Amino acid sequence: MVGVPVLAQKLVRIQATIISKCLPDIVRKINDKLAANVTELNRLPKHLSSVAEALTAFMRILSSSKDSLKKILVRGEFDGYPDEKEMHCTARLVEMLDQYSNELHAKNFAKKEDFLTEEINGLQETKGIGLPNFLPRGVFLNVLQKRVKEIAAMPEDFIGKVWNYVERIIIKVLMYHCDNYPQLQSSTRRAAQNLIAKRKDESVDWVRKIIGMETQTDYTCNPEYVANCSKLMAQQTSFMEIMNDQRKHSVLNLERGIGVIDVGHLRKHLGVVQQAFELKMRMIAYWKIVLMRLVDSMALHIMFSIQNMINKDMEHEIVQELMAPQSGGIERMLDESPLVAEKRNRLNKSVKLLQESKEVVSNVMDRISFHGDQERDQSVNM
Repeated sequence: MVGVPVLAQKLVRIQATIISKCLPDIVRKINDKLAANVTELNRLPKHLSSVAEALTAFMRILSSSKDSLKKILVRGEFDGYPDEKEMHCTARLVEMLDQYSNELHAKNFAKKEDFLTEEINGLQETKGIGLPNFLPRGVFLNVLQKRVKEIAAMPEDFIGKVWNYVERIIIKVLMYHCDNYPQLQSSTRRAAQNLIAKRKDESVDWVRKIIGMETQTDYTCNPEYVANCSKLMAQQTSFMEIMNDQRKHSVLNLERGIGVIDVGHLRKHLGVVQQAFELKMRMIAYWKIVLMRLVDSMALHIMFSIQNMINKDMEHEIVQELMAPQSGGIERMLDESPLVAEKRNRLNKSVKLLQESKEVVSNVMDRISFHGDQERDQSVNM
């Protein structure tokens, strides 16, 4: 009715209206994508252009790694790993220590049916010319040495288990903080493994010395030994009454964790049975002190060694490894990883393209707005 030009103009207006409705959503999507790419670009490690920058970045990595290890291994803070139970280090170390203590205390050296048999055999083999009512110190040491040797492998196994766990934690933390500089990871991992190996060897040597000391001398100033020994020896009277009176029942209920025993087989050893009982009671009281030392000293040694390693040794070991001739020194950090370089280039191109797209869309919106204003002015004038 009004001609093709009017139709064309009408269609242009319809198209402009549709585009104007779509453009805000397009702009929002461009802005979201642009912000995401800029954030990802900012997360990439700064491209290092000098040794001074590389050294600063390296020291920052060491400092942050050290702080993280202090938090999880020493202070027991795991806010960075709330759902990773293996990283709750102090709790895991206590669990290992408790298991080690339980295994030590669960070690059974004699069955109830063999009550005093070991002590009687020991007394018979160490007897000499002398007064009959003195307990030879040599027999006590002999029984003690046998017991210590039977459990000697348990502290070493525990130390190895602890250091293997600490090694996993340290390497995981170091690799996380070195993630932006993969060229550092191999030397850092190697340094951590070397350091842990040294500390493990030192701990094993220390454990062997502790075991050696326990076999050489029987001593404690802990008042619990005298108290426990007195309570145990208080049962000697009832024990000897049964031994000396054949008419009495041979079953005896001894306290302090010994339990019900049949002592009938001991009546044929009346000459040494009293000394054997004394030896047994003294060993029970003293063995508790030995186990306490083996657990307490292990806990102190572990925490002392871990703290010293984190505070003093770790930085030195990593720096030494990085500066070794085969490691390439701090300059290796100047060589950006091909993957990082490719990602940085891709993100830069994407950011540039999105910024250009944003500008183009903005111009289109301005033009649509301008033409809309012109048409409204024309209709008003008509």
